[in-house]
This record gives sequence, C-alpha cells and structure tokens, in this order.
Amino acid sequence: MSEFTHSPRSLTRRTLLGGAIGAGLIATAGRAVADSGERMIAARTRFFGAANVDPATGAVRADRVILSWFGCTSFAAALGGTVVLLDAWVPRGAHSGYVPTTVAQVGELRPEAIFLGHGHFDHAGDAAALAQASGAALFGTAEHCAQAQRQAGATALRTVVLGDATSAPGQTYRHTIGSVEVTAVRHVHSGPKPPDRSAEGSAPFFPVPDLRDSIANPPQLCDLVALGSSLSDQEGGSLLYQFRVGAFTLTWHDSAGPLTEAAPEVFDVLRALPGSDVQLGAIQGFNQPLNGLRDVRQYIEAIRPAMFVPSHHDNWLPGFTARGDTYEHTLRGELERIPARGRPTLRFLSDPGDYLRPDALTFPL
Repeated sequence: MSEFTHSPRSLTRRTLLGGAIGAGLIATAGRAVADSGERMIAARTRFFGAANVDPATGAVRADRVILSWFGCTSFAAALGGTVVLLDAWVPRGAHSGYVPTTVAQVGELRPEAIFLGHGHFDHAGDAAALAQASGAALFGTAEHCAQAQRQAGATALRTVVLGDATSAPGQTYRHTIGSVEVTAVRHVHSGPKPPDRSAEGSAPFFPVPDLRDSIANPPQLCDLVALGSSLSDQEGGSLLYQFRVGAFTLTWHDSAGPLTEAAPEVFDVLRALPGSDVQLGAIQGFNQPLNGLRDVRQYIEAIRPAMFVPSHHDNWLPGFTARGDTYEHTLRGELERIPARGRPTLRFLSDPGDYLRPDALTFPL
C-alpha cells in the first residue's frame, strides 16, 4: 500500500519538475529569439536609418535602394527591401575602432546573401564569421567559398559557386534573390603594368601612407593577430556584380584591373550590360604608381553610370594607405577626361565621416 501511495506523488513531482524545466527552456528560447530580433532591428536602423526600417519587424523599405559603407569596399545594401552584403570585412588590425561597427553588429543585419568580389583578407576576411552569424548564402568563386568553408570549420555554409580561379575573363553568371536580378562578370584584379604612353594613359599617383589613424585608434592585440593570420588569403579570381531591382541598376566591383593589357574583351562584356544608375568602384590598386587612375576611368567608361561612388580609397591599413580625401582631386581630374555626355556625377565618400551614413547613398525606386 505504501508503494502504491508513494508512486503517484513521486510521478507528480517529476512531472511538475519536468514541466517547470520545459517551461523555463521555452521562455529562455523565446527571450533569445526576441533579443535576436531586437538586435536585428537595432542593427538595421543604425545601418539603413530609422526612417527606412520598420521598428516592429525590422523590414527595410521596399521603395528604396540604401547603401551603407563600412570600410574598404564593404557595403551593407538594402535593395528594394532585400538586405545583402557587398564584401565581408570590417577594417581593423593596423588600427581598431576606426570603423564604428563590429563583425557581430554586421552579422545582426541578417543579410540574405553575401557577395564576394575576391578572396583577399581586406574583402573576405570576415566572410565565414558573417555567413555563420547570419545564415546568409555566400556568393563567390569556388576558391572564395572553399576558403570561407575552411575558416568556418565544421559548420556548413550555404554557398553559390560562380566559376573558379581558371574561369575566363568576361564569363558571366546570373542569379535572382527575391526581386533582385544579379549578373556577375569575371574580370581582372588590379596589377602593375608598364606606363601607358598612349593618349589613354594617366600620370602616376600614389598618396603618402598615413599613420595618424593608427595612433588615434591603436590596434588591439586580437585584431593584430586576426590580421596576421589572414594576410595569406588568396585572390581566387575577381568578380564584378550588377544588381537590378525594378528600374534601378547598381554595379559594384572591389578591384579595377588593367583590362587594356590583361583582358580587353571584358570591356565588351561591360558595355553590353545595362547602363548603371550607380557604380560603386574600387579606385586604389597596384597599377597606381605606374598608371594612376587610368584603369578606374576605363571601367567607368565601359559601365556608363549616372553616378560614380569611389571605395577602397580609405585608410583601411594605416602605414600602407591614406585617407580617402587624398584621392579626390586626382579622381575628379580623371573624370574630367570623360566626354561630358558620358561623364557621371561624383558622390565622393570620405573616411571616417561617411562610414555607416545611409543618407549619403539612398535612392528611390
């Protein structure tokens, strides 16, 4: 009798205890989801502006294209409401805190996709971490995706492979994300070539490296270690991307190569694409000391944007780079060489004031 009367009481205690634990786990999970949602809303509000983000859901306005620069050639982009990343690196190592965000905060944007232009550390150094944090699909060559997967370890990344390092310049790849049509074009990374003595040539140019931002924002040990461990990351091929949403066309590339000497056929491919409303283009490159910004101008002439926005011109690696303002005069002079009927307006970005400044690059659809 005592065994019979004892069992129900014990079962009840276990049931109540189990229920309490279950309820606690559910409540904890619920709080975690809520916290995650709140962080997403906060991140999107910071990157894209409070007027463009639903404070309850975090949805970004579908009637705009919004671009928010976070250093080098990395941009958070909201393309008709679809959030993506263009490149995946928060500059740090030779300085810390110069760009006012972190890898964790960028991941909290919850982008649907990450597009890599090439695999060097200053473009893809945070690709694995950001893909893991957000669950975003990673777009790039086979080598870009494999490099990120090695960095991610056992966590499987979602990848979309666009050719490989042996793909021919000019090869194109097409994809769709929601209402966004994407065309990727294999092109050429910047590289030195003998001085161009023709009428197309430009004067050598390279700013004196600037250490002041490293002094004002001294590097932390963890950032120095991370930089050192990623210096050997390989290019893995270079990709230029064009995004079309509604009637708006955006072209982005994180390097500008010497196509005249290395792959002139790419010019024909670029000319065949729709003209761009906005071109985000890298302007710093290894051909500058010999041929100035000639390659940059030739990309612009082929892409035919209404507006050109420079990138990869900030002080992303103090001691080797300088602030973007040192490029403005030379870039304006290079644009003046384009005939007026085809010359884009210039929306110049200066560091650090134009980091995470969506009002500088918001366009109606």
